Amino acid sequence: MKKPSAVYKTVLGFMIALGFFMTIVSLPVTADAATTLPIPAVKVGIDRAKDPGDVAVALEVIALLTILSLAPSILILLTSFTRILIVFHFLRQAIGTQSAPPNQVLVSLALFVTFFIMKPVWQNVYDNALSPYMDKQITYQTAFDRAAVPVKAFMLANTREKDIALFVKISGEGKPRNRDELSLLHLTPAFVISELQTSFIIGFVIYIPFLILDMVVASVLLSMGMMMLPPVMISLPFKLMLFVLVDGWNLVVGSLIKSFSGGG
Repeated sequence: MKKPSAVYKTVLGFMIALGFFMTIVSLPVTADAATTLPIPAVKVGIDRAKDPGDVAVALEVIALLTILSLAPSILILLTSFTRILIVFHFLRQAIGTQSAPPNQVLVSLALFVTFFIMKPVWQNVYDNALSPYMDKQITYQTAFDRAAVPVKAFMLANTREKDIALFVKISGEGKPRNRDELSLLHLTPAFVISELQTSFIIGFVIYIPFLILDMVVASVLLSMGMMMLPPVMISLPFKLMLFVLVDGWNLVVGSLIKSFSGGG
């Protein structure tokens, strides 16, 4: 017996679906049917606020959603996360392991090290800005101004003056009289490029011992006439042994934490 063709299957499926649809449409519309198959009603509208507090609550909700949507950018750009994660990736490439540790582990470790470094700053923000605002002792504008003080202090302590001067000059605005008058609009990009500069310098320093080890292994293999054997395959176990002997993770993480100047 021959198997049905694809066209036959398609026509048969279409006829079954059409018969099922016609059966549903031909059902009488009764109270029981309406109860069995309810049709929801959706209404969208804007009503007049009965109290000024209703508008304030709505604005607070919108502000909260905006902050939550910007939280990843705030975490990356205003904290130590950028430098730590870039250094971890340089370290993995210098050792030569393609996916060990995996990205999830590196990002998680960078997050927790960031929390450890930023704890004094965030504690200052909570004590002087967030907690009084939640207790309705200060306005949101005052809370924002107070919260910006420790954050700016941390960023200024880890930002090069050359980078700050670059964005102040490009903006065309007047030169601030002191560090307190410096805007976050100028300080944030300056802090980011300073972090990139520092992380690349640390990555270069990390690369040097592993690069020397690669060169030694390549020279030994070349002198032995083993030119077809990849030096990376031979040097990888020695890199791992060297990294373990010097307690590499403790050394790298400890140096990263010490490389940040406090500000909170």
